[in-house]
Amino acid sequence: MNRRLVKDADIFTASGLVRGDLLVSYGHVARIAPHIEADEDMDIIYGRGLTVLPGLTDLHVHFREPGFEYKETIEGGARAAKAGGFTTVCTMPNLKPAPDTMAHLRVQLDAIARQNDVQILPYATITRQRLGEDTLADYKEMAPYVAGFSDDGSGVQSEDVMRAAMRRIAGTGKILAAHCEVNELLRGGYIHDGDYAHFNNHRGICSESEWREVERDINLARETGVRLHICHISTAESVDLVRNAKREGLPVTCETAPHYLWFTDEDLSNEGRWKMNPPLRSEPDWRALIHGIKDGTIDAIATDHAPHADREKDKDLEHSAMGVVGLEISFPASYTQLVLSGRITLDRLVELMSLKPRRILGLEGFESGGIAEGDPAMLTLVDLNATRTVNADVFKGTGRSTPFEGKVLQGWAVGTVTDWLDR
Repeated sequence: MNRRLVKDADIFTASGLVRGDLLVSYGHVARIAPHIEADEDMDIIYGRGLTVLPGLTDLHVHFREPGFEYKETIEGGARAAKAGGFTTVCTMPNLKPAPDTMAHLRVQLDAIARQNDVQILPYATITRQRLGEDTLADYKEMAPYVAGFSDDGSGVQSEDVMRAAMRRIAGTGKILAAHCEVNELLRGGYIHDGDYAHFNNHRGICSESEWREVERDINLARETGVRLHICHISTAESVDLVRNAKREGLPVTCETAPHYLWFTDEDLSNEGRWKMNPPLRSEPDWRALIHGIKDGTIDAIATDHAPHADREKDKDLEHSAMGVVGLEISFPASYTQLVLSGRITLDRLVELMSLKPRRILGLEGFESGGIAEGDPAMLTLVDLNATRTVNADVFKGTGRSTPFEGKVLQGWAVGTVTDWLDR
């Protein structure tokens, strides 16, 4: 059905929450009014008690297909995204084959086309086979089909390779999404190099392994003019570097994830659900991230949703795979931690999880700062009063490993209104 009517909901507009009806017709918001008469050709959604938001957009997820379908498939990842209220997600390229040529990217695009619940925009690689070496991917041919370019999962170690990549990617207008990590500083670590690691005989990852490459890539962005997006920042130094780059007027944006806004290495236990890359950092890092959220330094909250098979995560910290899932709990986790605490407003959260990610990607819609007539029919329905305890056993996606297990969160997504395929 090409017309959907949301009745009696709170609609997020540029002038605030407006109680009324919202009509979607053939892929766009056709009308917002106190009352819209329904007819038999409309699919009616009764929205009393619900809030309609611009569609949530995640700049950083892993859906594992092609190549690692035993961890997750595109279909399963889309189910998780829809359950979490996301209408658009961007998938990272640590796949097999890695999307480094149009032929390899086509394998992923064909799989994406077989689902229609979520808009999925893939990243292509920076380097061939995502090896970080001096053979670069085919940017020009793939650019029209991708969110941007990334070697996520590992940093590009060579400054010369990254400079050459940035120069070419700048010409496409797409973002370069950088996983910033200096390999020689990892030293076999797998959690933050802090008190928990020291007192429990774990090998730690120092903060410099992240911020040193953030610093390098910002310098290269200054030189090349590329639109640099820094993935999953976790350290105070990274926040300061991005803040200074913005003050300088450089085309630099960044994201962090809900788990970095909730937890520190003081919360760790020797379980795989606490292991991700970058790792949970110290309390001063946490405070810096919260400040970066509040002052606008951090542009987006992204999940880095990274499902693994249970057998890969049901181990201790040392032996578990890196990565946790987050799509299905990202909004309530962020709303509980940031809005209910009074740290930020709902408006700012919507900016972090919808409006700014869309601007970074160059997507049309919601330019007014809220939902308006003519915007794309990519909308998220949330119950801001709903309270639930996180139970990974009921997740719609394949992954079950989350540090939020057992946490009581408020503000859950209850559905999406997506009609974008009809456009």
